Amino acid sequence: MSVNKVILVGNVGRDPEIRYVESRPVASLSLATTEKAYTTANGAQVPERTEWHNLVMWDRAAEIAEKYIRKGTKLFVEGKLRTRTWEDRNTIKHTVTEIYVENFDILSRQ
Repeated sequence: MSVNKVILVGNVGRDPEIRYVESRPVASLSLATTEKAYTTANGAQVPERTEWHNLVMWDRAAEIAEKYIRKGTKLFVEGKLRTRTWEDRNTIKHTVTEIYVENFDILSRQ
């Protein structure tokens, strides 16, 4: 048995980019999650840390993203991790890990 499940709550980093693949809408956007700074028991300072996640939404989710999601929107996201590799014009290989969104809720809008 295996599970590929991601749950995130964070802020959108840029407006969704919409494109069409065989007439299906696809939205791409980034989501920031931040761990607060803290002090350990021995007094060491641990700074705030922000992680950026690439989100991909298809079909109806992409249409909703295009209408209602903007930079700064707070989202709850459920999905699965996908990693893909692609080659650019200079034959340099790139690898990107994305979250394919299966379910989301808009928690606040900007």
